[in-house]
Amino acid sequence: MDIYEAVTSRRAVRGFTDRHVPREALERVLSAAAWAPSASNIQPWHAYVLTDAPLAELKKHVGERLATGDPWDEPEYEQYPPTLKSPYGERRSAFGAQRYGALGIAREDLEARQRAAAANWDCFGAPAALFCYIDRDMGPAQWSDVGMYLQTVMLLLRAEGLHSCPQMAWAKYHRTVAEVLSPPDELLLFCGMSIGFEDVTVDHARTGRAPLDETVTFVDGF
Repeated sequence: MDIYEAVTSRRAVRGFTDRHVPREALERVLSAAAWAPSASNIQPWHAYVLTDAPLAELKKHVGERLATGDPWDEPEYEQYPPTLKSPYGERRSAFGAQRYGALGIAREDLEARQRAAAANWDCFGAPAALFCYIDRDMGPAQWSDVGMYLQTVMLLLRAEGLHSCPQMAWAKYHRTVAEVLSPPDELLLFCGMSIGFEDVTVDHARTGRAPLDETVTFVDGF
């Protein structure tokens, strides 16, 4: 697959089939993704891949917490600043309106929004999931490295005909994830990622991007 096609076809897919994801494909992706850049080559990412019974067990445990109204775990990092200034706040609001609008959910219908959000913890039906951790001692530069690693993973998945959905939502149940994965105490769960073949029968509205002149400044002689 052409790299431009991989970039432009990658999106957060929220509807997967139960078609088996070959272990060999995941191994190819993660072996190649190890070449993602990182400052001084420290490679600060730690990935766990779940499929089959272990993933079903995790979904079951989180589903039980959801059903009983068990509150989210104490956050281990701040997902967004307390106040998102312009234009970031407007972009986030526009995404929410588009996402829930496509599902026919009104802005004020919080119960319906919560039901839709719950699909995160079923991996939107995906049969494979990756959980990415980072050492608690790492700083902002290393978090940036982890982001580049995850982007590399997602682009390589496209080359395998697979789709993905990166989900910080999994950090809200980091204790339950840890019960299944048993990571070392020094690791912090950054996000999960659903992986599988897209269910093309599920309607989706693709979010747009800001025009180039909003995010890029060319400084040259032209």
